[in-house]
Amino acid sequence: MPSRAELPVGAETRGEAARQAPPAATLRPTHRSPLRPTHRSPLHPGAWWLWALALGTAATRTTNPLLLALLIATSAYVVATCRPNAPWARSYSVFFKLALAVLLIRLVFAVALGSPIPGTHVIVTLPEIPLPDWAQGIRLGGKVTVETVLVALYDGLRLATLLICVGAANSLANPTRLLKSLPGALYEIGVAVVVALTYAPNLIADVQRLRAARRLRGRPDSGVRGLVQVALPVLEGALERSVALAAAMDARGYGRTAEVPRRVRRTTTALTLGGLLGVCAGTYGLLTAEGGTYGLPVLLAGLAAALAGLRLGGRRSPRTCYRPDRWDARAWLVAGSGAAVAALLTLAADRTPEALSPGVIPLTAPTLPLWPAAAVLLGLLPSFISPAPRHPTAPKEPS
Repeated sequence: MPSRAELPVGAETRGEAARQAPPAATLRPTHRSPLRPTHRSPLHPGAWWLWALALGTAATRTTNPLLLALLIATSAYVVATCRPNAPWARSYSVFFKLALAVLLIRLVFAVALGSPIPGTHVIVTLPEIPLPDWAQGIRLGGKVTVETVLVALYDGLRLATLLICVGAANSLANPTRLLKSLPGALYEIGVAVVVALTYAPNLIADVQRLRAARRLRGRPDSGVRGLVQVALPVLEGALERSVALAAAMDARGYGRTAEVPRRVRRTTTALTLGGLLGVCAGTYGLLTAEGGTYGLPVLLAGLAAALAGLRLGGRRSPRTCYRPDRWDARAWLVAGSGAAVAALLTLAADRTPEALSPGVIPLTAPTLPLWPAAAVLLGLLPSFISPAPRHPTAPKEPS
């Protein structure tokens, strides 16, 4: 062992500092690194679809433009708060533009083709084109009244709100994970639906990418010329994607079925068909005044039979699901918030129909009913339960 005189310069000092330093176990970080990721399981995609469809159902129960605007604002806030950073999540703006186009088309048809609703407040009188006798009930041009425009506006806004709610579901729910959650009997149908749902987001992403590339190259990306030159690469990419999808499905054995006994197949068919007929009969009974007593029991029995048939039909699909999404408490709360909005607006439409369907003849201004508006605000619950994960940023260097 070397003596103290043989140690290199500074070794003694370093040894003293090491002996005086606290043990490693007692060292604690002074701050938490913001780069540390937070792992949280994503929400079940079915909960997003149930929430969005429930908001759409609530929109069908009213023509009040204030309530419809509140529903649109609710869905937009939830999408802005909970939408992930993914290509398929960018379709909300497209659905919003589609809803505006539907609203404008509805107004143009009401102005150009007229309406059977009588009105006294004339806005403008257009030149009327005479039509033959077999086209009675239809007119081109003529008087355009405030009542006609308002009826068209209310109906178009209701349909636009429904489209925007569907767009919110497309932006929030991952279609691939939604396919994993389907029962085995609906797997093949689900694949076709998922391919159809992902077509629009992928098309939008391709158009945005190609337009950005053309702008960087100094080429036009708008107008007829830009549209024609962008459309061909987009269609080519869609064709290549479809061929790759077909090859992947073939490699994974898509369409392969397992052998099940004939008795199980017949039982599955009987339960599924009988359940669907029971659902139709029960729904008809609930919608009519005469079938109020048997409507709900028949509907529940039909649902139970249909679910049992789907459960048995899943035996013909020999596939497994890797790490399936769990329906946890957050999914129940999200779906329940949408169902509460639909149920409360349905109740309000029965109790106070004049508040949810403002009159046009005589002409009255729509008012915002308080407790239906508060019920719509329940749809904001997902923004507090399942917000989108924030991307960590690097810490700032101390000055």
